[in-house]
Amino acid sequence: MGRDTRSKGPKKPPPPLDQAALEAIALRYLERFQTSRARLLRLLQQKIRARGWKEDAPPPDPEAIAERMVTLGYVNDAAFAEARTRGLARRGMGAGRVQAALSAYGIDADTRSTALEGHDPWAAALDFARRKRLGPFGPPINDPKLRNRQMGAFARAGHPHGLANRIVAAQSEEDLESE
Repeated sequence: MGRDTRSKGPKKPPPPLDQAALEAIALRYLERFQTSRARLLRLLQQKIRARGWKEDAPPPDPEAIAERMVTLGYVNDAAFAEARTRGLARRGMGAGRVQAALSAYGIDADTRSTALEGHDPWAAALDFARRKRLGPFGPPINDPKLRNRQMGAFARAGHPHGLANRIVAAQSEEDLESE
């Protein structure tokens, strides 16, 4: 005989938060994920909106919790930006896509530019073309629509138009090695 898995009624909503519960949420999140200060702050604000705040507790201060996590070394925007940049570069993403991703995580412009210092646009574009079988790494391009699709793929990956055009126009891998 199996257990009765039917619901016994509506689920009880989680209790409203206080400062200690909000800090525990932050710690549990940071145990599992590396993140930026801005993203942690957004998470904490989202939790406050979703669950509410205890009426008898002092007003919430997610800024203080985020700052405390930075002080303790649990959140490091520079290390996060470096790791995210390396991961996106391994997937063949261009500098534009990397900049957009870091910006979405709330990384400031100086930290983004520092993280992108070692980014090689040519190597990233070639990795992307190999992975996606574009240009000389895939079937010959006879149709202008196929060429446009490949150029669009490069654009969505954050590669500049000129770089993408050189790769898509190459007839063989040897043509690319000579550049």
